[in-house]
Amino acid sequence: MFKKAVFILVLFLSTASAFAAKDDNSIQIKGSDTMVNLAQSWAEKYMEENSGDFVAVTGGGSGTGLSSLISGSCDIAMSSRNIKDKEIALAKQKGINPFEIKVALDGLAVVISPANPVDKLTLEQLAGIFTGRISNWKEVGGKEARIVVLSREVNSGTHVYFKEHVLRSNNASGKEEFAPSALMLSSSQAIADEVAANPSAIGYYGMGYISNKQKTIAVARDEKSEYVSPSIENVLSGKYPISRPLYLYTNNQPQGLIKKFVDYTLSREGQEIVVKTDFVPVKK
Repeated sequence: MFKKAVFILVLFLSTASAFAAKDDNSIQIKGSDTMVNLAQSWAEKYMEENSGDFVAVTGGGSGTGLSSLISGSCDIAMSSRNIKDKEIALAKQKGINPFEIKVALDGLAVVISPANPVDKLTLEQLAGIFTGRISNWKEVGGKEARIVVLSREVNSGTHVYFKEHVLRSNNASGKEEFAPSALMLSSSQAIADEVAANPSAIGYYGMGYISNKQKTIAVARDEKSEYVSPSIENVLSGKYPISRPLYLYTNNQPQGLIKKFVDYTLSREGQEIVVKTDFVPVKK
């Protein structure tokens, strides 16, 4: 009952105005949709152990979190990508000095309907599908059916990472974009729901959203490489080719209450929560 009450408190606080008067014992966390469940789990357990402290968690995407940090409307930004140079420059103009803390690792799962017979794809095939060069499932060993491409919206760090590392094959000068027909969805859960309901759909999201309502695709770097499924072991070993760090950003090196919470995320208990929410710990 207490855990449920704590969770309700997190949701209640998350709806409060970002510009409301700040309590010395409260922390506002915003950003990456991928990290929302993880951060809420941290917040719930942290508040159980520190009853006088309050932690509010909201998503909206990595870009939203970093913008909030830069504007001074949150204490901690969650991000599934590195902060960009232009964001750092804007932050410095406003007297903000972003400090990066790596708190977990994640593998991006590529998912389809369990009814779809396809079970493995290369990075080149994925790039072809998500840019629209491959438009029918029969071209990659599936049934005769138009591929419905799902993506996170452009403000998502997951969207940015997938575009840079899959569509553009880590080529910094690449210009590839998602297919014009791709459906840009506002959350990882929206992608999960659409994939579960649409046998022609394909999407991607962090491993924390994997369920038996979707089928994960084994991915190979090329046709000569091993096809590898997204799992904690395969992300830790570096075998899974679509993996990334997850970050918290603060203004300057964290101090006081913010440091207390960040230290908790990196503690043994905090890293156990990372594992329980299907991410990969940075500390054992």
